[in-house]
Amino acid sequence: MNTTYSAVRITHIPTGLVVSQQDEKSQIKNRAKAMKVLRARLYEMEMRKQQDAIAKDRKSQVGTGERTPRRSAPTTSPQSRITDHRINFTTHRLPDVLDGNVAELIDGP
Repeated sequence: MNTTYSAVRITHIPTGLVVSQQDEKSQIKNRAKAMKVLRARLYEMEMRKQQDAIAKDRKSQVGTGERTPRRSAPTTSPQSRITDHRINFTTHRLPDVLDGNVAELIDGP
């Protein structure tokens, strides 16, 4: 009985990916199957690369989740104080500011 060697091994040189196929008795059919498997693996690798790049980009855009810095806000009325923690500015003239005298807030320290 004559035997034929129909196994196929395909190597994708740029990536070094190797696919072997020996299901069929025909070398042509084995080659076609191996090419399909190679194409699918290359596609999967490329999709994984793109998804990793997107995930990395998203992660760089997301904040740290820490609390936002405090903004200027009036405290309780008995203290008559306005504080801006960003520039370390405090004034104890809350009634003047409420009356419209905001020059001190605009000019800063």
